[in-house]
Amino acid sequence: MATSEKVKIVEMAARDGLQNEPRHLSVEARLSLIRDLAATGLRHIEGGAFVSPRWVPQMAGAEELFRQLPSDDGVTYSALVPNLQGLEAALRAGCREVAVFAAASEAFSRSNINCSIDESFERFAPVLHTAREAGVPVRGYVSCVLGCPFSGPVATDAVVRVASRLYQMGCHEISLGDTIGAGRPDETARLIEHCARALPITALAGHFHDTYGMAIANIHVALGLGMRTFDSSVAGLGGCPYSPGASGNVATEDVLYLLHGMGFETGIDLDAVARVGARISAELGQPSRSRVGLALAARDARHL
Repeated sequence: MATSEKVKIVEMAARDGLQNEPRHLSVEARLSLIRDLAATGLRHIEGGAFVSPRWVPQMAGAEELFRQLPSDDGVTYSALVPNLQGLEAALRAGCREVAVFAAASEAFSRSNINCSIDESFERFAPVLHTAREAGVPVRGYVSCVLGCPFSGPVATDAVVRVASRLYQMGCHEISLGDTIGAGRPDETARLIEHCARALPITALAGHFHDTYGMAIANIHVALGLGMRTFDSSVAGLGGCPYSPGASGNVATEDVLYLLHGMGFETGIDLDAVARVGARISAELGQPSRSRVGLALAARDARHL
């Protein structure tokens, strides 16, 4: 396939990746990771979450972290905010984009954010209003779009309803999350086709976990349907706490290898990303979960 189309990558390692890692990194270490990622050409990096450190200790010090990020380097550093209090802290720290997190599964919503889907939207309303007044765009996440760890299959119509509500409330981009990584390409295609009837395909993003090794196949299908924005995490950092042993987010290295091989433009240096993946994996005391990252490391070792 030959193309010069641009694909947007939203790098999740510093938030969705690290928040599920057992080893907690300091603010300084997380800043170093984010700066290394920005140096590879990544232009959309989710840097953290303004949540209670009692519940997510890996994200402690978010305000301190965001105050130290540059505002003029061409990178959008975004943050997850669960409520108005989190948004206010993000705005104080100079955050220029935020995200809210909804679920397509009632069981997951109650377990993960301790409220029903409808109640979660009541929380989002003042966040969207205040962010709009501050001129800060809001991204929306929809989790469990291809299955829930508590209730099993999730109806496509339920996903479309939640995604549409987020979009109508003012979220500029809706990330569809296969939280447990169980989705297959046929299911992914059906989901995207249904969502694209209700929302512009340009407003949809794919967020695939690789628990069953299907993430790259799902991204390939999504590309064929016109999706051009994907979330990923360097070295495949992360994982779903409800799926023990899950391999976590799709690795940025693996996504870039696919995209560059298909002729898509990203503006990102794959080799540089692989080196960042190797460094952060070593710091966390674990091997990289990126197959491409491991292959590139082996290639480089042979040429030493």
